[in-house]
Amino acid sequence: LILTKFLNSYNKLHLNMKVSTACLFASIATTATAFSPVSTLTEKNAHSASAMFMEKKNEIASFDPLNLSSSEEFNDFDIKPAMASLIAMAALAPQEAMAAPSPDWGLFEGKTGSLLHPIMMGSMFVFSLSTALKGFQYRRQRTMGDEISALKKSIPKLNGASSLQDAITAAETGENADAALASQLRAALPIQGEVDALVTERKELSKMGLKDAHFSQGSLLAFIGTAFAIEGPLNTYARAGKLFPGPHLYAGAGLVVLWAAAAACVPAMQKGNDTARSIHIAANVSGMGLFAWQIVSGWPILTKVYSLTHWP
Repeated sequence: LILTKFLNSYNKLHLNMKVSTACLFASIATTATAFSPVSTLTEKNAHSASAMFMEKKNEIASFDPLNLSSSEEFNDFDIKPAMASLIAMAALAPQEAMAAPSPDWGLFEGKTGSLLHPIMMGSMFVFSLSTALKGFQYRRQRTMGDEISALKKSIPKLNGASSLQDAITAAETGENADAALASQLRAALPIQGEVDALVTERKELSKMGLKDAHFSQGSLLAFIGTAFAIEGPLNTYARAGKLFPGPHLYAGAGLVVLWAAAAACVPAMQKGNDTARSIHIAANVSGMGLFAWQIVSGWPILTKVYSLTHWP
């Protein structure tokens, strides 16, 4: 009984192994068929299959995704259509991008917007001259006191007289007449004239409110000048799609930096810092030089833009 059971188990195992082996060979054969040439040969129509094979002798299905085969028989892929397609795609893609509609900036893109920058900056140049003049006038008003004091020290003592002329009269006709003193006082008359002229000038300047006017104009110049210094490159980029670095652009950037440096010195100047005043004046004088250069370098740009743009 035990032997019978063993034989039955052996027979079942042997049968399973045969079936598994047959399946394995079938799988290998099927896989190998996938890498073999596709053939439509049949046993019933050998002549037709041969004719078709002759017509399509180069149509061989081989698994060669990297196209590594060196044989022309297995490497019949024509690369010319693919390359033509790639070249066409590369050529057409930029054209589509260039053909895309650009933003419509309206007046900002036409002649009106293009002339806004040169007109405003030209006005700011004249405005900066006025601001500089008021600044020097206020400096003149502020420093005239020291000059007047120095001149007064060179005038002889008036001995209680209210004016130099009264002192001369007293020295010539008084009880204690002194011809030498009277001569010295008369020599000081031109100096007294300078003092009187300076005092009158200082009064006139003080009536003009130069300090507040200079500060207000300087603040307005820094604001409007900086705004339109930025507007110019923005307008260029809106029209041309790019900037054109050059002396005009660099000088404009330097001018804005000098305006900022001059404005930064104001708090220290209000506290009486002479170094800050010197830096403020130097920055503004240098800025005036760059501003004048802006007119020279910007004129050719203005004429070119005017000829290439249209109204409005």
